[in-house]
Amino acid sequence: MRPISERYVDAALAVSGLDRDRLLREGAEPAAAMAEFRAWVREVCAGAQPVMCAYPASFDWMFLYWYLIEFGGDSPFGHSGCLDMKTLYAAKARVPLRAAVKGAMPRGLLSDRPHTHHALDDAIEQAELMSNLMLWEPAGPELPA
Repeated sequence: MRPISERYVDAALAVSGLDRDRLLREGAEPAAAMAEFRAWVREVCAGAQPVMCAYPASFDWMFLYWYLIEFGGDSPFGHSGCLDMKTLYAAKARVPLRAAVKGAMPRGLLSDRPHTHHALDDAIEQAELMSNLMLWEPAGPELPA
């Protein structure tokens, strides 16, 4: 998307690998991009309640929700339709949130894909993690009834 201000963090831009000057020239207008995204989410969900999932959700959710509201006034996810995979893992593994790091997760939960910081690559990687987390049934003591 086209940047909306002159304020940005050099380190964040470096991690993304994006060319800010090119985005200024060629980036999509945020309102158009958010309208297209909203339509895509609603089409894919076909009337079901969409849920945005990420690891960690707080980082992506703040950006996404703000852009959806600022550039279109609504979110297909509502105001709280996000699921944090870090918290999901912590709850299922019965570990403190601070211990819910990818390096400590069972290898079988993680994607084999490299973490490139490219949006599509990261989305596929996170989808694989979410699927694996939903199917995962860790061994552990039975909880009281």
